[in-house]
Amino acid sequence: MSNSNRQKIVDSVPQTGFFGHPKGLFTLFFTEFWERFSYYGMRAILVYYMYYEVSKGGLGLDETLALSIMSIYGSLVYMSGIIGGWLADRIFGTSKAVFYGGILIMLGHIVLAIPGSLAMFFVSMVLIVLGTGLLKPNVSSVVGEIYSEEDNRRDAGFSIFYMGINLGAFISPLIVGEVGMKHNFHLGFAIAAVGMFLGLVVFVLTKKKNLGLAGTFVANPLSGNEKKKVYTRFAIAAVLLAILIAIAIPAGYLTFDSFIALVGLLGIGIPIAYFVTMYRSSKTTEVERSRIIAYIPLFIASVMFWAIQEQGSTILANYADKRTQLEFAGFNISPAWFQSLNPLFIIVFAPVFAWLWVKLGKRQPTIPQKFSLGLLFAGLSFLVILLPAYFGGTDSLVNPLWLVLSYFIVVLGELCLSPVGLSATTKLAPAAFSAQTMSLWFLSNAAAQAINAQIVKFYSPATEMTYFGIIGGASIVLSIILFTMAPKIQGYMKGIR
Repeated sequence: MSNSNRQKIVDSVPQTGFFGHPKGLFTLFFTEFWERFSYYGMRAILVYYMYYEVSKGGLGLDETLALSIMSIYGSLVYMSGIIGGWLADRIFGTSKAVFYGGILIMLGHIVLAIPGSLAMFFVSMVLIVLGTGLLKPNVSSVVGEIYSEEDNRRDAGFSIFYMGINLGAFISPLIVGEVGMKHNFHLGFAIAAVGMFLGLVVFVLTKKKNLGLAGTFVANPLSGNEKKKVYTRFAIAAVLLAILIAIAIPAGYLTFDSFIALVGLLGIGIPIAYFVTMYRSSKTTEVERSRIIAYIPLFIASVMFWAIQEQGSTILANYADKRTQLEFAGFNISPAWFQSLNPLFIIVFAPVFAWLWVKLGKRQPTIPQKFSLGLLFAGLSFLVILLPAYFGGTDSLVNPLWLVLSYFIVVLGELCLSPVGLSATTKLAPAAFSAQTMSLWFLSNAAAQAINAQIVKFYSPATEMTYFGIIGGASIVLSIILFTMAPKIQGYMKGIR
């Protein structure tokens, strides 16, 4: 975006009114709060809806298949952000992308709320994947647009916005989980749809007054000729894809297993293509090439970390349902409530970690060392959850505090790795590929969940200790290797600390 356009945006945004920040932050905070409410509420009960018996209101899918589909779904959500970012940059701007994305997400939840077939379930997944890809990356971009580059409130504004994300993610499993698990899945999904509707209402009613021109400029618009070419290619691709699906499904080529394998290949192949393209580009300088080399082990570490963290909504969700004592201290706990632990711990401990890094100053660990700490905590969170089976076997129900402890430990790792990873990505990105490199960071999560879709097949009560032990142990070994390599990686960063 040109500096003149950025200045027009900043001049058009009411500059105070929401905790001393531009009023636009109110609009974006509550839009994202309700979007995350709808997404995490739906996600908290989705895996149970898939594998619960039809007599209990579920789809009756095989349990292992449901866990794989859940991972693939998460992977596609992160991949779709690439498409959403491109559409906003080249065709209709970030504001319209947020609005269109919200509409698609709401429709996806409405489809889930209607009792129907497996086909309806997949229609809803497509709508939510595409909608989240449009909304999630672009609403964050608009936050950046409402501040000038010199505005020292910018970091604090993103912190407030980040709090909105986690508040929505914390509250929704408690409400949707209670209704969906104890009463009716479809009613739970309907609450998620209402959440997204409220987010859209806030956005539509306040954006003109609060956001001004923010999100209205198309950063790199297609020319008339380019539009014709792009629309033609999209139409041809859609027709070809429809034909291929129509042929492949009856012929038995496109099955659940083959689709999961395809997404797995994309999850690994797309990041590799990104790295190769950036490294070989004539626009990348020698110093930037060195920083790309430094970024590769950080990316691999991130994939390993998210592979464990994202199993909180698959394997650990199943563990909460099947292996955990849900009658505790006189309360009947919904297994979906455990999904609120991650955002709760982040809300409580993110300020502590931010204070710690500032307090340590130059004595704080380097970026690679923080990543290695993230992997160490992730590995420990899996080793902790195998202990109940070691002490009491796999037949008895487990005290829920073991699960709480596992979620807590992995959040410590997330606070070492996730904010640092975002910061490192902006610092190490080649100038010509700054936006693409941020997409690459989010693809580490997509790759992790694509890999998880294969890994979760090996989980069962009989293999529980081996499963948690091997994955947790691998993370700790990778942590030690990364810590040992940290000085070397630091050298390739060429002055970035």
